Amino acid sequence: MNKTFFVFLVTLLGFSQGLIAQTSFWNSPDAYLGQTMPGDTPKIFAPGLLAGKGEFTANRTAISADGKEIYYCTNTSWANSQNLKVKYFKYDGKKWIGPVILNEHMGQTSFSPDNNTLYFKRGDSANMVFRSTRTNTGWSTPTSYNVRNYLIYDFMPTISGNKYAASNGTWGQPSDANAWRFSVMPPSDADTSIQDLGPPLNSPGFNGDFFIAMDESYMIISTKETKDFECELYISFRKKDKTWTNPQSLGPLINDGLAHRYGQYVSPDGKYLFYTRGESEKDCAVYWVRFDRLLNRLKQASS
Repeated sequence: MNKTFFVFLVTLLGFSQGLIAQTSFWNSPDAYLGQTMPGDTPKIFAPGLLAGKGEFTANRTAISADGKEIYYCTNTSWANSQNLKVKYFKYDGKKWIGPVILNEHMGQTSFSPDNNTLYFKRGDSANMVFRSTRTNTGWSTPTSYNVRNYLIYDFMPTISGNKYAASNGTWGQPSDANAWRFSVMPPSDADTSIQDLGPPLNSPGFNGDFFIAMDESYMIISTKETKDFECELYISFRKKDKTWTNPQSLGPLINDGLAHRYGQYVSPDGKYLFYTRGESEKDCAVYWVRFDRLLNRLKQASS
């Protein structure tokens, strides 16, 4: 056997074993903090494990590509970010360690496509995003990134380099909730422009909370916003011409009455949708629900 070809086979075998190990963790009893997986009816994720006394879980969840790190947010009030925290659990190979506080006064956590950067928003810095990079011991101290002359909310990067956010852009006053739009920023950090994604994604009223798939194939938005920001979760698929389908409801099991629904996030294995739901601060919690089957049904209905 050719030596070069032998090295190639060994490398390929190692890569394949890594993928198998990674896939097997998602299907192991330890995945998702060892919680019993939900079906088509949403339920609270890890009740009693995530929030401390006087706290509730809220905002966006973020899970590493291998499933062994779970990041989430806690707070004590919807009104401000004074007690907002990013916390996490990490699987050490035998058990989950946590919860551990990663950052204070920050939220809206999202991973970079390569999983080596975490992005955050801070309540007192509405025109910028913060980021941390992986180190040998964890994560670097967050530093400012993507500073703009407009406000940014719910920042998420994608594989293409595009960066999605909700924003008042250059088309409205920050205090005007009706001016906020689901938007996209170009890959270059030097290019500070932002583009309103327009209808049918954006509708009259506040357009703020969303999840964008890493490949930009679909977007889950909070929509039908009331004056008090109660809303429902809808999905839109991106067409070949890069326009978007008319958003359709995720259904009555998820949109089960008047409530705040935000922080939507789909796990890296594509199986589960996480989102924050609350009729008030007292019952606010992160929910999860089986999503892959629902996604396929909604995609077929949109075509």
